[in-house]
Amino acid sequence: MVEDLKLERKDQILAVKDLPTLPKVLDEVSRLVKDPDSSTEQIAKLISMDQVLSAKVLKMVNSPIYGFSGRISSIHHALVLLGFNVLRGVIVSTSVMDMMHQAMVGLWEHSVGCALASSTVARHVGLKDVEDISVAGLLHDLGKVVTAVQLPEMKSAIEAMVKAQDLTYLDAEKAILGFGHDRVNAWIADHWKLPPAIKEGMSYHHKPQLARFYPEVACCVHLGDFLVRVFEYGSGGDDNVLFLEPDALKKLKLKPSDLETILEQLSEQFIEIADLSFV
Repeated sequence: MVEDLKLERKDQILAVKDLPTLPKVLDEVSRLVKDPDSSTEQIAKLISMDQVLSAKVLKMVNSPIYGFSGRISSIHHALVLLGFNVLRGVIVSTSVMDMMHQAMVGLWEHSVGCALASSTVARHVGLKDVEDISVAGLLHDLGKVVTAVQLPEMKSAIEAMVKAQDLTYLDAEKAILGFGHDRVNAWIADHWKLPPAIKEGMSYHHKPQLARFYPEVACCVHLGDFLVRVFEYGSGGDDNVLFLEPDALKKLKLKPSDLETILEQLSEQFIEIADLSFV
């Protein structure tokens, strides 16, 4: 009976027709990417046809999160520098940013902060594909948005439980839905065919030790989520600082002194992104 209810809720969540029209854009872009005769110019032109989306994407890729501040002036340039997978993740996030504002106060700011913190950690430990990690950080709470849109009555119940019992948002989700936003992230990542590294970062940011293929990505997003909560930048739906998995620090070979350095860097960068309005 409980499993049937979970399956019914999964089906409701995956009926994402009420989300923005990004899958249509992405489907067409994905088709072009698979076509050996298509060019980056064609892909960039398709994305550029949506002027609002293009403006948001350019604002995002020029933010401190990706390390190209003020240097990317066109979608084509962004595609060349970031690659299709990263640009696809940025399109997803910029497309749902308005919904993040409506779904939960402070969630978009929290997500941008997590992206910045995740990428700062990744650069500090010398990982490659930092941009993929920042996209995973940006999308780590996407499941909350999708649940809020598809099951609004459940969102109200979750928020009430968080407030009444001082629970984390994740624990309240599990109590009411039978699963958390991390599981929803995995469903949505499959549904939207997001890259595997981004999927693992989104899906295992609360349990990075369970990530099988891209554990470093999950560890960076886990630590990014922790750090943005320490700074109290935005809101993930509750006031709790999440438990920091010791395995994440071990996997990334981070010492307490490294965390101090990262915190110092972030304190300056948070001031910079606080002045940006992505919506």
